[in-house]
Amino acid sequence: MSLQRYNRYEKARILGARALQVSYGAPVLIETNQTEPILVAAEEYDAGALPFTVRRESN
Repeated sequence: MSLQRYNRYEKARILGARALQVSYGAPVLIETNQTEPILVAAEEYDAGALPFTVRRESN
């Protein structure tokens, strides 16, 4: 993940999408002791390890 800042809606969408992936068995991208998918996703987000891109529409 780049140094882009995300608003709270984008962050919620990213965490939700990643938590769903983890719950379906996607490999975890960092070392963690967490077992809850949403907590794993939050740790990955904080570590900057998520490969998500947010496309914003420009008017």
